[in-house]
Amino acid sequence: MTKLIKFLDLKKINRPYQKELLRTFKEFIDSGQYILSGNVREFESQFAQYCGVNYCVGVGNGLEALHLTLVAWGIGKGDEVIVPSNTYIATWLAVTCVGAKIVPVEPDPNTYNLDSNKLKIAITKNTKVVIAVHLYGLPANVKDILEICVPYGIKVLEDAAQAHGAKSNGMQVGGLGHAAAFSFYPSKNLGALGDAGAITSNDVDLIDKIRSIRNYGSTQKYFNDHCGYNSRLDELQAAFLSIKLKYLDKNNQTRREIANIYNNEMSEIKQIKLPDSFKYTDSVWHLYVMRVEQRMELIDFLAKQGVETLIHYPLPPHLQKAYKSLQLPKKSFPISESIHEEVLSLPIGPHLSMKDIKYICKIIKKFYSS
Repeated sequence: MTKLIKFLDLKKINRPYQKELLRTFKEFIDSGQYILSGNVREFESQFAQYCGVNYCVGVGNGLEALHLTLVAWGIGKGDEVIVPSNTYIATWLAVTCVGAKIVPVEPDPNTYNLDSNKLKIAITKNTKVVIAVHLYGLPANVKDILEICVPYGIKVLEDAAQAHGAKSNGMQVGGLGHAAAFSFYPSKNLGALGDAGAITSNDVDLIDKIRSIRNYGSTQKYFNDHCGYNSRLDELQAAFLSIKLKYLDKNNQTRREIANIYNNEMSEIKQIKLPDSFKYTDSVWHLYVMRVEQRMELIDFLAKQGVETLIHYPLPPHLQKAYKSLQLPKKSFPISESIHEEVLSLPIGPHLSMKDIKYICKIIKKFYSS
């Protein structure tokens, strides 16, 4: 029987922390403090320090981290927000939530991240924010984006949902722009055991406002300064995240080692475009995404050999039914569309052995040599 190599195995990923998680769960129950208490404050402090910033505020999930940051900046109808055309739809949804206009910009075909050269052309007098997504764990070039945006007074928001622990020009993701939004969805490099998110920044006024609007617009019970939301980081998830944060760098290093094996083993396969590495970045390889010929045939071949794969993502946001009203037909963003038609994600993460990775490479070589 062929061994199954899962794309993601959360049970296996979380098993090493089981004793700590269970002990923390008991302490949580015994505390009787279940909402915005010591665990949330402790994690916020730890994660701010990890990202090299002064402040962190925990929220319900990654989409709300993006959304509430835009709300706190006062972004709304009549404003324009530049987003990558090549990203997960949550980046776009955050802009829709505040009623602002989405302005998509094509990616650099090598990094898959927002192309700063194309960014310049997209800026208008109504541009208020640029959302720079660190896609697949590779940091966007926020340094160049800031140089373009700062003279216009445009805010730069990092979408760091896939890049916990990544660095750009020696600086930690989460502290590169004016603010950063994180997701701690269970599959992330730093994943909770449920939904969770956070915003990091050095802007105390921004953070104070988000602390209020995440909690009904209140900082003092029954007194509301803003029309807010209910988007609080769960006290239990915060405790779990504090445990797992201790192991993040080690697990990221495992991902780098796996990526190196993939790159070395498959470097001679002409039908594959491997993900590039860049001197100014230190990727954390949330996903290992390559562009391939005969994608569906390769997926089927790998599946028959016991290897699970995924596509990140099969359809770009502008072609989703949700954004039909924007009237952006096929060929509107050809670079993004070609990427989405060719990308394939291979298994990567601490649940895998190096033997597993070499087996996957062997099967792929076999497919393209036949």
